[in-house]
Amino acid sequence: MAQEFFPQVQGRIPFGGIGSDDPVAYKVYEPDRLVLGKRMEDHLRVAVCYWHSFNWPGSDVFGVGTFDRPWLAPSMEPMAAARLKLAAAFEFFEKLGTPFYTFHDRDIAPDGATFAEATANLHAIVDEAEGHMARTGVRLLWGTANLFSHPRYAAGAATNPDPAVFAYAAAQVKVMLEVTKRLGGTNYVLWGGREGYETLLNTDLKREEQQLARFLGLVAEHKAKIGFTGKLLLEPKPQEPTKHQYDYDSATVHGFLARHGLETEFGTNLEANHATLAGHSFQHEIATSIALGLFGSIDANRGDYQNGWDTDQFPNSVDELSLALYEILRGGGFTTGGFNFDTKLRRQSMDRLDLFHAHIGGIDTLARSLLVAASMIERGTLEANREARYAGWQGDLGRSISDGSATLESLAAAALDGAIDPSPVSGRQEYLENVVNGTIWAIDAGPATKNRG
Repeated sequence: MAQEFFPQVQGRIPFGGIGSDDPVAYKVYEPDRLVLGKRMEDHLRVAVCYWHSFNWPGSDVFGVGTFDRPWLAPSMEPMAAARLKLAAAFEFFEKLGTPFYTFHDRDIAPDGATFAEATANLHAIVDEAEGHMARTGVRLLWGTANLFSHPRYAAGAATNPDPAVFAYAAAQVKVMLEVTKRLGGTNYVLWGGREGYETLLNTDLKREEQQLARFLGLVAEHKAKIGFTGKLLLEPKPQEPTKHQYDYDSATVHGFLARHGLETEFGTNLEANHATLAGHSFQHEIATSIALGLFGSIDANRGDYQNGWDTDQFPNSVDELSLALYEILRGGGFTTGGFNFDTKLRRQSMDRLDLFHAHIGGIDTLARSLLVAASMIERGTLEANREARYAGWQGDLGRSISDGSATLESLAAAALDGAIDPSPVSGRQEYLENVVNGTIWAIDAGPATKNRG
C-alpha cells in the first residue's frame, strides 16, 4: 500500500458553502460554477508551486527548518527523497483538486556532480511525474530552470561576467524547456533572480543588457526549433536578491524587449508581491501588462505591509484581488496562464494540514474576487464611466488630434479664437470606489444554485 502523507484529508476537498464550519472545505470555490458563461476552474486555472510547498523546510536566516517534511531529511538518498516528494506532491494536488502545478528543474530532481548527472536525474523523475500526471489528471502550467540558487550564479546567469556561466545556464534552460514541452506545459517562465547588480563599481550595464538579450533570443530560437507552442514569460521583480534587477516591472520589461526586437516572443508572469515591491499596486501591473500586450500568467501571493521584502504570503484580501481579476476579465481572461500559488506558509505553521488550510483560503479568496469582478463587468458602471470620461476623443477635435490632421498651429489658432476653452470635469474617484465596495458587499458567494453549471 502506498504511503499516505496527508491522512487527515480523505478524498478531494469538498465544496461546503459560505456557511460551512468544515475547515477543510471550500466556502466559495466551485470548479463547475459558471461565471460569465465560463467554469470557475477555467477562469482561475489554479496551480500549486513545487518549491515553497514541498522544497522549503521552514527555515529563515535565524533558524533551521520547522516543517514536518520527511522527504527533506538530510539523511535520505537524494533520488529516493525526490521520489518521496513527488508522491507527496501529487497526493496533495489530487486532494486539493487543483488542475495545475509548477516547478523548477532543481525542485523536482536533485543536482548532480556534473551537468550530465543532473540532467539524468531530472529525466528519471520526469518519467515518474508523467505517470502521476496521467493518473491524477493534474497538468503543468509552466516549467522553469533554477538559475539563481547554485553559487555559480552568484553574479547572475545570463548577465554573469563569465561566459562559461552564461553557457551553463543556457544548457540548463534548453533541457528544462524540452522537459516542459514533454510534460505538456502551457508556458515556460524565466525569473531573472540574479540578473541585476549589487554595485555599479564592478558592473558594465550595457554589456549585461546585451548578454541578457542574447540569452532570451537563444531561448526563443530553441522554442521555435523544438515546436514548443506555449508562451515564454518573464517575471518582473525590482530588487531582492540583488540591489537592482533589470526586469524591474512590466513597463521596464516591455522597454527592454522592444529595444531588442523580442516583444513578440515574450510575455509576463506577474507576481503580486513583486508589484508592491516596485511601488505599484497589483492592479497597476496587470493593467500595464495587458495594455502593452504582454500579459501571460500570475503568481498569486501578497507581501506584509510592515515589511519591505518578498514575504510570499497567501492572498487573503478580496478588496485587492477583485481589482486584479477585474483587469484580467476586461482583458479577455487567461489563455495559457493561470493563478500559481507562489506562496509560503509562515514558519510557525508546522503541520502538514496547514498546507491545506493555506491553499483553501487562497483559492476561496480568488473565487470570491472572481465573482466580484464578474459582477462589476456585468453591471458595466466602471466601464461606462471610463468611456464617458474619454468621450471627447470621439468628437471632431479628438479625431483630428488622433489622426494627425491637427497641428500645433491649428490647435493654437482654435484656442485664440475661443473655440477651445475647456472646463475641469470631475473624475468621480470616490463614487467609483463606492461602486467597487458596494459590489464586494453585495456579491452572492453562498450556496445558491443561480448561475451554476
